[in-house]
Amino acid sequence: MSDQLSIYGDSGSGNCLKIRYVAEHLAIPYQWMETGVLTGATRTEKFLTLNPAGQVPLAILPDGRPLAQSAAILLHLAEGSSLIPADPYERALMFQFLFWEQYSHETAIAVRRFQKHYLGKPDDQIDPALLKKGYAALQLMENHLKSHDFFPANALSLADIALVAYTRLAHEGGFDLTPCPLTKSWIRRVEDALPIA
Repeated sequence: MSDQLSIYGDSGSGNCLKIRYVAEHLAIPYQWMETGVLTGATRTEKFLTLNPAGQVPLAILPDGRPLAQSAAILLHLAEGSSLIPADPYERALMFQFLFWEQYSHETAIAVRRFQKHYLGKPDDQIDPALLKKGYAALQLMENHLKSHDFFPANALSLADIALVAYTRLAHEGGFDLTPCPLTKSWIRRVEDALPIA
């Protein structure tokens, strides 16, 4: 048992960096345990004992309890903070965007980035549906930002942190953000608010 949070994560993974961004933004002390997905570090017997799903991020709380899945960890770390809206409807909208990010955004933009940037696959070996789905997600974000500064509304929330992690790296998956000027401005706003290098 440690007296501080331990985060097992791969520094190349947006899902893992979300946890780092929130911990640093909220000044939560933590120890980062680099756990490379491509090196097989998540498939070792030791890691699978901590998380049988064999995935990062994984948080080990100061009392020794494990917690997996990026959204669950984000919500736990941000409990009681301004990153979770106090208004019930705004909070529900934040959840809406958190769930949408994992189901409709990450599954296209992050997956295509992984195949192109990390596996080095040429475009003709990557499912073309990922590009279409990713651009549809980016357009949804652009449309939302026509009348809002953040997700869900006008203050930084966990939804912004979840969405920015892969959106700011979308170019590594072959996505051109030029047609999304509002999204580019939003990325800069979020980066300015967070400890993102």
